[in-house]
Amino acid sequence: MSAVSTGELLMKLWRGDASGGDFVEYRLPAQEGEVVLDVVHRIQATEAPDLAVRWNCKAGKCGSCSAEINGQPRLMCMTRMSTLPIDEPITISPMRTFPVIRDLVTDVSYNYEVAKLIPSFTPGPRPAEGYRMFQVDVERGQEFRKCIECFLCQNVCHVIRDHEENKAHYAGPRFLARLAELEMHPLDTLDRRAYIAERMGLGYCNITKCCTEVCPEGIHITDNAIIPLKERVVDQRYDPVAWLGRKIRGRPRPMTPADVEPYTGAAAKAARAGQAEAS
Repeated sequence: MSAVSTGELLMKLWRGDASGGDFVEYRLPAQEGEVVLDVVHRIQATEAPDLAVRWNCKAGKCGSCSAEINGQPRLMCMTRMSTLPIDEPITISPMRTFPVIRDLVTDVSYNYEVAKLIPSFTPGPRPAEGYRMFQVDVERGQEFRKCIECFLCQNVCHVIRDHEENKAHYAGPRFLARLAELEMHPLDTLDRRAYIAERMGLGYCNITKCCTEVCPEGIHITDNAIIPLKERVVDQRYDPVAWLGRKIRGRPRPMTPADVEPYTGAAAKAARAGQAEAS
């Protein structure tokens, strides 16, 4: 039995700001074919015009309307009311991992600060015949490119959800997937493995797969990104055959946090601008 079939919805929306708040109940008639965001908009248009909610595309592609629906991190625009049970009120609350700004809107700037620390894509000199890649390598990176940065994976990750102090040392699943994309790119020339272990906190992840479970794009974050990264870090640190191969081939040593700054944030942007002017 669905919420729509009862004729009336009992919604409990969290209202408040950084100083505190509580759930407020709203009763309104059910309408066929709605998603949670539709109901929130009806509440905003009728009973609570000051309700703060973040959204944009309403098509599951902008990642703006992330929230916790009955305690589960989900996109409001992609959660159909007909899938929710009626034996309890339907609760909508802001993402718990990030500071509340007001009502359902949270401050996700932590994620943008982490993004600045990611060493940028750095290909080698362009060959005369142009860059070439195998299709399998293209497809491997395309999975991670589907990310809409809803930050539901960041929100559900218990490493930072339950331990605020870890945010200073841990990138989180969204950015470990980004780092995996760069590390697996056949044209990239940087070796970020030491940096990923020492600064991005790869070892904090104990691969519970909670990030994969909430990803609205179906990205296999744990299996296809984090576990391969862990394997690469182990190879770099402990595999004697790989160590000998690097010595023979003369490959550069893995980057440490001290080596990374020229490839991150404003420094990387300025370097790319300089390269463009030179060309």
